Amino acid sequence: MSLITPRTPSGTLELLPRDQMVFQHMLDVIRRGYERFGFVQVETPIFELKDVLLTKSGGETEKQVYFVQSTGAIQQGHAPDMALHFDLTVPLARYVAQHERELAFPFRRYQMQRSYRGERPQKGRMREFYQCDIDVIGKDKLDAAYDAELPAIIVQIFTELGIGEFTIHFSNRKILLGLLEGWGVSDSETQKLVLREIDKLDKIGADKVRASMVELGLSDDVAAKLLQLVAMKGGKDEMLAALRGLNATNPVFLEGYGELEKMVSSLRALGVPEARTRVNLAIARGLDYYTGTVYETLIDAHPEIGSVCSGGRYDDLASMYTKSKLPGVGLSIGASRLYEQLAELNLLPPVPHTTQILITQLEADRANEYLALGAELRAAGFTVENYLEPAKLDKQLKYADKAGMPLAILFGGSEAQAGTVLVKVLAKKEQIEVKRSELVAKLRSLLQV
Repeated sequence: MSLITPRTPSGTLELLPRDQMVFQHMLDVIRRGYERFGFVQVETPIFELKDVLLTKSGGETEKQVYFVQSTGAIQQGHAPDMALHFDLTVPLARYVAQHERELAFPFRRYQMQRSYRGERPQKGRMREFYQCDIDVIGKDKLDAAYDAELPAIIVQIFTELGIGEFTIHFSNRKILLGLLEGWGVSDSETQKLVLREIDKLDKIGADKVRASMVELGLSDDVAAKLLQLVAMKGGKDEMLAALRGLNATNPVFLEGYGELEKMVSSLRALGVPEARTRVNLAIARGLDYYTGTVYETLIDAHPEIGSVCSGGRYDDLASMYTKSKLPGVGLSIGASRLYEQLAELNLLPPVPHTTQILITQLEADRANEYLALGAELRAAGFTVENYLEPAKLDKQLKYADKAGMPLAILFGGSEAQAGTVLVKVLAKKEQIEVKRSELVAKLRSLLQV
């Protein structure tokens, strides 16, 4: 019988144990950061009913959906009635609409799950990927102060991850929409298409964006004014002053300016360092469901990666499922993509092995003593592995070192007689003799726990 070559589907992420620990550490930091601000976790099925999932999707989205079908249903010729979710926003909308009466609003939820999309696999685009979403959903209304809280959470998370300098760029779509209306571009569909072109600025450049806006019906003068505006750079107060200096009176612009001003003051009240956030009017986000604040997060030294965390404000999350008005604001970290790109750039600091201590087996007739020591150390809060079969000490220590465990314990007849234990610090190749009664304290000191 010929062997099948073991391989994974393209567009998926499968890691070796040490790398998986780094990825899991990232997820743990994100989870702690979300919970630190009072958000609660939800989890939804990886597949949804087809008519629920695709209610508002366009043809392009449907081309990227993985449908779920049992072999029995296929044999009977039935069309699939379920599909894997392609993001966590649609499941959230369904979840909130379905459980609206049981939830307390504003509903502060985070969700960390895999999503599935029929992408053509390439760098930064995956078929299976982890998303870490955070959203606040209001009932009828949601104060603009929430727009500032989410970046404050992301700043704490990315700082703890130690990925280097980063900046959360933010704007408010109402500012550009209001200006366009004031400059005579009153058709809402044209306004949205113009914002989509602005969102392409970094990818295709100002000249192509200008040409596209003129094709959409904007005059050369309006296109030039818009491009000059989104190219502005400066501190937050400087940007707010420049917007005030436009003397615009359009109500939509004024509403967006007020929300932007409140966000700046709220970020400062939350203690977010000035350098971590920036007003950037070129951040428009191409998706039409964003209606106000929008965010994108860039690693300062590597803007070529693109946004590593993005999102924004939407007026009505679940209009396709309920008549209730459910405005919200959310951010999403694409954890799989972020890990892959940070690992490639060597920007992720190493994390400790999940197992702190290996208890070696020096003498087979002491096997139960080693097991008892392992139980004692686990009760003291350490993560401990027992080497469970006789083997040369060198082999056991190489095993621990290759796996990345920091400490190994050696305990034989001479140590038992002396009332001591040998602790080997593998990275330093040092060996310390410790009194048996002082072992727990010494281990905590060495592990700094």
